Amino acid sequence: MDGTILVADDDRTIRTVLTQALTRAGCKVHATSSLVTLMRWVEEGKGDLVISDVMMPDGNGLETLPKITAQRPGLPVIVISAQNTITTAIQATEADAYDYLPKPFDLPDLMKRASRALDSQHRAPAARVEEPVEEGQDDLPLIGRTAQMQALYRLVAKVMNTDLAVLVSGESGTGKSLLARAIHDFSDRRTMPFVVATASDLISFDGPSQLLARARGGTILFDEVGDLDPEAQTRIVRMLDALPDTAPRIMASSQGNLMSRMEEGAFRQDLYYRLSGVTLAVPSLRERVDDIPLLAEHFLTRAERDGAPQRRLAPDAEELVRVYSWPGNVRQLENIIRRLIVTATEPVITRADVELVLSTQPEVEDLAGGGDTEKLSASVARHLRRYFDLHGGALPPPGLYQRILREVEAPLIEIALDASGGNQAKCAELLGINRNTLRKKITELDIRVTRRRKLM
Repeated sequence: MDGTILVADDDRTIRTVLTQALTRAGCKVHATSSLVTLMRWVEEGKGDLVISDVMMPDGNGLETLPKITAQRPGLPVIVISAQNTITTAIQATEADAYDYLPKPFDLPDLMKRASRALDSQHRAPAARVEEPVEEGQDDLPLIGRTAQMQALYRLVAKVMNTDLAVLVSGESGTGKSLLARAIHDFSDRRTMPFVVATASDLISFDGPSQLLARARGGTILFDEVGDLDPEAQTRIVRMLDALPDTAPRIMASSQGNLMSRMEEGAFRQDLYYRLSGVTLAVPSLRERVDDIPLLAEHFLTRAERDGAPQRRLAPDAEELVRVYSWPGNVRQLENIIRRLIVTATEPVITRADVELVLSTQPEVEDLAGGGDTEKLSASVARHLRRYFDLHGGALPPPGLYQRILREVEAPLIEIALDASGGNQAKCAELLGINRNTLRKKITELDIRVTRRRKLM
């Protein structure tokens, strides 16, 4: 490599590592922990490439990018960030970053990208969306520093402002609908409607035209398109063939393998090719194990921000969460973390707490169905055996009786409240307990009560 590289990062170790590696590769390096200093160098005409962190002591690296582009059009900027969310990746692309890498980054990979940036021709800045990103987007659990998620982020950033149809595939609970919504919310259609079309929207002959009217040039997402019957599929094909000039963007999600269904004759070939302009495959948690602790921490932090007690995972508890198979993916992980926040009795969630909660989860082989006629006592016995087996022949920690009761109480009261429409007097009568006892349990277990028309 040959050239001068400007490095801006508040982490001294990262500045040292990058300076040494880039210098050995033949480059001159100027390193700083200040965006003000970085901008002064840029204004003085120094540097052939910028490598900048996002969160700096004196500002935000993403907000500095437009200033760098205005001062030095064509100067490539590689953004590095510990904020491993789809929001950061998309913002970097919108701000015309040459490339984006999450922390912790792979040094050889960064060196290759820096080499390509130095060799690249100066390019005109891409058009950027000037509207600020809406608050709350960081709440999307589309988080990950693994290579699979980073590749997905980059592809999303490339296609979000195109008119290509997008097919989002992935297992249940991976966040397919969230990804589709994020593409819409960050695109130039963000001020227009986002319409989720289901099978019921396609029952009538004029269903497609009603969808177009609702979308008004925004986005239509056909949710779980593989489950639609042949008649609904035909109506979608006809709609797509007659789209007006002001047509909405078309997206679809699918949990199943559409190629297999198409080969079986259960899914129209012409519809498949119309929907799969770009296919985004959302990886399962089993495919990105290193993201699991990051997601768990995110859910714990978000719950604390929403008023839940502060909790953190003990190291051995985090490791158990990391190695679990998570057949329900991100949705299951979020539900388990929420349950652990309620059932754990101490600020630090122990391995025993996690083992107890996971012992009540369905095994992977049971997910396809079956067991509907199993008695409750037999189901409890099976889960308790799994819980004891997790200890490898040793006894579980003391206090098992209360932990088991606490784990059973929460779903029992939640379901009873739901069945009685949130009426606590009716629920207490249903459960056969005192109303004051019920109120105490609701508070202890942090159960949300919503009043509505009772079902029973």
